[in-house]
Amino acid sequence: MRLAPLDSPQVISAMSKYLLGQQLTEQNGWKPDHPAYGAWGMGGDRRTPPDPGHVDISMTRHVLQALAAAGVRSGDPAFRKARVYIERCHNFSTGDSSMLDGGFYFSTVVPDANKAGERERGFQSYGTATADGILSLIALGNKSSDSRVVAARRWLEANHRRDGAAGFKQEIHECWTRGLRFYYAAVASEALRGLGAAGQLGPLAEALAQEQREDGSWSNPENLVKEDDPLIATPFAVRALASCLAERR
Repeated sequence: MRLAPLDSPQVISAMSKYLLGQQLTEQNGWKPDHPAYGAWGMGGDRRTPPDPGHVDISMTRHVLQALAAAGVRSGDPAFRKARVYIERCHNFSTGDSSMLDGGFYFSTVVPDANKAGERERGFQSYGTATADGILSLIALGNKSSDSRVVAARRWLEANHRRDGAAGFKQEIHECWTRGLRFYYAAVASEALRGLGAAGQLGPLAEALAQEQREDGSWSNPENLVKEDDPLIATPFAVRALASCLAERR
């Protein structure tokens, strides 16, 4: 039996159906007032209340981008419900609040996974989550002029760094600056390119090129998220460089 190509309509439809069935919404017993509502977790068996499992903005962002690429429209109920989760992770207010800086945090239901720590009410913004948040908003159909996108872009540009993940200002959390180095490079470069913010991509590409090893790979001296494995660090570095070089063309 011949398998259908991965980009065939029937395969894309089947994958989209699976992803839509995994969303933490009413179909699986979740109500809008639950902190995980609208998000996606690790996959596998469908999650039903009371335990959502591990849910975060990174996995949710990847699903949203996949569904958008598959042709799901911004007004689809799944996207409207996903927006609830994405906006819950956003330190944003239309009012004047010094506590809400426009960045994103990682998870509403796994407190310890928010790697920049807590603030007075909620969690601190940091770079990988903010870049994931920007890409989520874009996948949901937000324009670059939308107030949430503008606020998140402002945070990312103000805090971006070429040599590690942004936003870890307290000494207790500084290990994540290096620990998330290559994932941050990949997601931040994609977000900045998507917003047309090219100014900071050249220095990032140069820094990554300097870190390439003699065999062509990349590896992180920190193993916090397994980026010490070249099979993990190298794809992230290549993705980042691809985003940077695409902006130059």
